[in-house]
Amino acid sequence: MTAPRATPGGIREVGVVNWLACRAAGRAAGTGPPNLFLTLARRRGLFRGWLWFAGRLMPGGTLPRRDTELVILRVAHLRDCHYEFGHHVRLARRAGVREPDVERLKAGPDAGGWTPRERAILTAADRLHAEQDLDDETWTRLRTHLTEGECVELTMLAAHYEMLATVITTLRVQPDRPRRPAGGR
Repeated sequence: MTAPRATPGGIREVGVVNWLACRAAGRAAGTGPPNLFLTLARRRGLFRGWLWFAGRLMPGGTLPRRDTELVILRVAHLRDCHYEFGHHVRLARRAGVREPDVERLKAGPDAGGWTPRERAILTAADRLHAEQDLDDETWTRLRTHLTEGECVELTMLAAHYEMLATVITTLRVQPDRPRRPAGGR
């Protein structure tokens, strides 16, 4: 594995407030403080602004959490971003995304077993990845399942995770270590 280009910061580099936010995020994810967060937190104010924005998309968005996680996982898969994919597989389980869904997700929106809504959402994620746009047919299909506002949110969600995959890949962010059980060494 390639060494990180920007290493995760410690409490001195990221500040106490960011350090606490990173620890809380790790606790929620079942890991130590996420390496991505500790890396981004080296730019303290930028990190807090990004964290607020990202939190408005996930977990604070209006789309159902399962839909959100399917989009994130699809983008991470398309970008071959193992860090984001592995992180969100853990989170997606809590949203009802099961292992067969994850495997089917790798095959894409045309795989059997998706609901029409899920197929429309995943097709939109694929088109946004490949073309940075949605053709009229994809938009129309998406609008049969989502409100106009939800379509705006879905577009921002997919684009945000494309950006995040670029950052993770470029900075060579290393995988997070699972949190040790209480009393573990």
